[in-house]
Amino acid sequence: MAPANEIASAFRGDIIDIISGTFFVVIALLAFAIAAIRRRGGVSIMVWLGLWSASFGLNELTPSASLAKAAALSLSFQAFCSIVNVATSYLTIVPAAFVFLKLTLGTFRRYLRLLVALDIAVAVAGIGSFLLTGSRHTFIVYNQLLADAGLLTMIVVLSVPSLSRRFMVLGHHRVLTIGSLIFGAEALWSNIASPLGYEVPNLANSLGFAVLLLSLAYVALDMIIGNERRLFAIDNELEIARQLQFSILPASAPELRNLRVAATYQPMTAVAGDFYDFLPIDDRRVGFLVADVSGHGVPAALIASMIKVAAQSVNGFASDPAEVMHRLGGILSTHLRGQLVSAAYLWIDTAAHCARYSAAGHPPLLRWRSTDGSLARIESNGLLFGVRSTAEYPVCDIPLAPGDRFFLCTDGVTEPENAAGEPFGDHRFEHIVRQNQALSGSELSTRLLTEIRAWQPPSQSQQDDITLVVIDVV
Repeated sequence: MAPANEIASAFRGDIIDIISGTFFVVIALLAFAIAAIRRRGGVSIMVWLGLWSASFGLNELTPSASLAKAAALSLSFQAFCSIVNVATSYLTIVPAAFVFLKLTLGTFRRYLRLLVALDIAVAVAGIGSFLLTGSRHTFIVYNQLLADAGLLTMIVVLSVPSLSRRFMVLGHHRVLTIGSLIFGAEALWSNIASPLGYEVPNLANSLGFAVLLLSLAYVALDMIIGNERRLFAIDNELEIARQLQFSILPASAPELRNLRVAATYQPMTAVAGDFYDFLPIDDRRVGFLVADVSGHGVPAALIASMIKVAAQSVNGFASDPAEVMHRLGGILSTHLRGQLVSAAYLWIDTAAHCARYSAAGHPPLLRWRSTDGSLARIESNGLLFGVRSTAEYPVCDIPLAPGDRFFLCTDGVTEPENAAGEPFGDHRFEHIVRQNQALSGSELSTRLLTEIRAWQPPSQSQQDDITLVVIDVV
């Protein structure tokens, strides 16, 4: 027979295996595409599902004589197909187990991990035996026993409501139960019938696996869509929380005689643990409060909201920084639940030409004096809020002069790191202040944020919440 006729005859004999194998490989590619497109939590099940489908499809395709014929009877190609066929025969359980690991809980997960470990050991022995002796089936019976044990256990867990509620993550799984029962019935019959000498058509195996695969794909997509909906709802709630948090911050700087104020607030995430507020008494006397809650995100933002309420309650003591700190610490300490808060409070009285400063474990107040070009770090710290509610807070008295500039900030200004792990640091902060004396407070804040962004690696997002209040005495 002519070679072309031989190839055509081989293709006709293997057409069912070629179609089913190609189908499962295509399903695998679709699963990989979905995982690549989504790139969010919960899509790893699609990767394992794709690997399972691909291994089953390759197991159908590689024994095909027609593929070897199409390769011009290449012996190396035939050897490659044989190795792939043996490897997929032994290792198909591994991605299958990982698929179900994404759907199970507790003891059942440990059981599946044990199956994976045992199957890998059997696969190593089986593939090694094939490479050394050429025998394909030396250890295949152990592989089938492991597959049957896993499948039977899964069917029992899915079929018994009390077990499924205990060991499955799915809220509903009727589709998966039906698919598993159909595949289980076919697989068990195939494993029993073959040793007894009954021939089971490959088409039956392919159809049974297709039913299970499509039921798993349905469940996986349902989980991914559910996760997407939850993430979308969380994103909406975080956006509302962000708007609410910005609403508790001052809408604008107070109109003050002889003072110009610029405030910058940049949260690292949608919501932040930084907070600032103004406590004005009149157009010559005002208090400036800056606070930083340990941690980030929603818990820190909730405590920052509490600071807003607490700050309103101490407005009557605005001229006494020690009392402001003491009362804020007393109010917050009973509600922090292990969280810590640093804070700084600066009171300025332009009529009396003086300022008073106190802090609770906060970065130093920075003062620039245009009269002599000096830059001083002013520290007057007591304990962080949340350490002890009865802590005392020292006060530093500061004389005022026209041209003085004060900086109140959180550690998000100085702690960002570059690619080498070096922090931006106080030195660079102070250098920028010295080199940009002529800029207004808002312009200087913008310049500083630009320098911080340039200091960090381009691929890295903001590392901490940033709050900066610049106060100019004019």
